[in-house]
Amino acid sequence: MGVRTLSEPDPEQLLRLAKAGSGPGLGQLLELYRRYLGLLARLQMNRRLQARLDASDLVQETFLKAHRHFGQFYGTTEEELLGWLRQILATTLANSVRRHYRTQRRNLRLERELAAELDQSSQALHQGLMAPGSSPSQRASRREQAVVLAEMLGRLPEDYREVMILRHLEGLSFPQVASRMGRTVNSVKKLWARALGQLRDLSADLS
Repeated sequence: MGVRTLSEPDPEQLLRLAKAGSGPGLGQLLELYRRYLGLLARLQMNRRLQARLDASDLVQETFLKAHRHFGQFYGTTEEELLGWLRQILATTLANSVRRHYRTQRRNLRLERELAAELDQSSQALHQGLMAPGSSPSQRASRREQAVVLAEMLGRLPEDYREVMILRHLEGLSFPQVASRMGRTVNSVKKLWARALGQLRDLSADLS
């Protein structure tokens, strides 16, 4: 079964529609970042909350806040929009941490730390997952690479996606990945090689 070709959305056109007051335009725009924000949320939950929350719930809450406060966003580019969404996600995560540990006071320092860590995770996604020797296609280069890579990861089979996240984004060694996935080290290395091959195929589909 072949790999499906990624679509070619135009986020800045959707952003213009949303700014012109199009509710459907804003909904379509935010949907472009569901996998991206979900991946960033998952990485933070593993570090701070032992994945006791559902990343999809955090992303949905982030989207609700983005809808509610979109009038306060003054940027015009995808990069600016991503920074704004990461800040909302950081606040949402901080509130979840506060509820998890049953504290009442808002922790601005934690929100700043989370925002910085989300930025770092986004950079790691951008830099750490592109297959060696590959380069963004002309079409993909018009999008933020971290978003494109999150979308590609989301299209991998679950075990392929898991090995790539653990190895490249959580920075685990192959023995650690094997322990987390309940597999042998040898099987994890083979799984990782196949996952990398599918990422190359997806990247080629963007050419």
